[in-house]
Amino acid sequence: MAADPIQVILDISRLLSNADSKAPSGIDRVELAYAHHFLNSQDHSVFVAQDMLGRFGVLPRPLVSAFITALGNAWTDTPSASAARRVRRMLLALQARALSGIGRGPMRDVLARPGRKAFLLVSHRALENARPIEMMRAAGCAFVPLIHDLIPATHPEYARPRQPERHMRRIGTTAALADAVIVNSAATAACLVPHLTTRGAPPPVLVAPLGIVLPDVPVPPIALEPYFVALGTIEPRKNHLLLLNLWREFAVTLGPRAPRLLVVGRRGWENENVLDMLERCSGLQGLVQEVGQVSDRTVAELLRGARALLFPSFAEGFGLPLAEALSLRVPAICSDLPALREVGGASPDYLDPLDGLGWRRAVLDYARMNSQARSAQIARLQNWRVPTWADHFSKVDALLSHVTPHARRTVLVSGESVRRGQRSAEAPLGLAFRADEPGL
Repeated sequence: MAADPIQVILDISRLLSNADSKAPSGIDRVELAYAHHFLNSQDHSVFVAQDMLGRFGVLPRPLVSAFITALGNAWTDTPSASAARRVRRMLLALQARALSGIGRGPMRDVLARPGRKAFLLVSHRALENARPIEMMRAAGCAFVPLIHDLIPATHPEYARPRQPERHMRRIGTTAALADAVIVNSAATAACLVPHLTTRGAPPPVLVAPLGIVLPDVPVPPIALEPYFVALGTIEPRKNHLLLLNLWREFAVTLGPRAPRLLVVGRRGWENENVLDMLERCSGLQGLVQEVGQVSDRTVAELLRGARALLFPSFAEGFGLPLAEALSLRVPAICSDLPALREVGGASPDYLDPLDGLGWRRAVLDYARMNSQARSAQIARLQNWRVPTWADHFSKVDALLSHVTPHARRTVLVSGESVRRGQRSAEAPLGLAFRADEPGL
């Protein structure tokens, strides 16, 4: 007998918070891809967002579908004024419904139905508050989060204030409540697994590389002035300072013969030194251009014409800019990190992010029209396989079938299993929730 279909409940709260951005972050892209997948693959999937108290409520599926399509189009190509207004109207309607809590009644109805259910949370934001997730599990949902990285915990020096402690709360919620965990790389899994030993049977961890989708743009003519691209949020972890110091030296030694550098991405946090150089270093004028946030099509066009992507990051969980460049068959010079080797394989040229002389030699080599190193990498790129969302979701769908063998009515509290409607002697009062509690 075939198993009952799994009803997926997907949180899209992050998209409702970030839809006004000119371009998506890596986590935004993942949540958007998940929404597209379950809109197209399941007629019975449910989309939810948090209200002002962190509780989950159902959003109207037709409005979600129209919003996801319009938002994806807006992030792919710079939208017209009318298209931007349409996205904005849909966003405001969804935000109003989410924040008001009007979807909590339909949420109780969804959870009361029989059958297998999985609650997916693929951004980190809602993991800080365990209680609403515990309530979803108590109502019978298997809980499956996606963890993108543990960088705030492993490299707190690159995080914003209070972010390391906040991220450890997210990992604590994952360790206590997840029925399975999705990660984007084996490197992320290696960092996460030691934190999952707080209960007797740690949840299974699925390594599922992220899919890459960039617009197909033509290869432009060879640029008269060779240039490189640095792609990603301007923050200390991305090591923009190394590149800017190199280019300041190029300005002195090469003058107008120096290659150009395009810095693509939004301004992040604690980046005063980088911004001071971009805004006030006269030697960089005419050689370094801060492009800012641009559409996916513009990113693809800029990468296509570049001599290489430069990615000297100190820490990565996946390395989306590297995968995007390689998917366009654009060479990359990147940091020698486990996550980046996992993505790039044998194709890129890898350097220590502190090896300034090595980066200088590589950049000047790749800038030459007859660069043998660049030609060799282009040849290696022919064997590089683009990771697809189809591959990712085939693994995710198999995982969901494994962790939801039947409708469940339990919640894990401090490592103990508490059945719906009952309290364990070991469970604190108030933590064995019922599906019909008002908080849902």
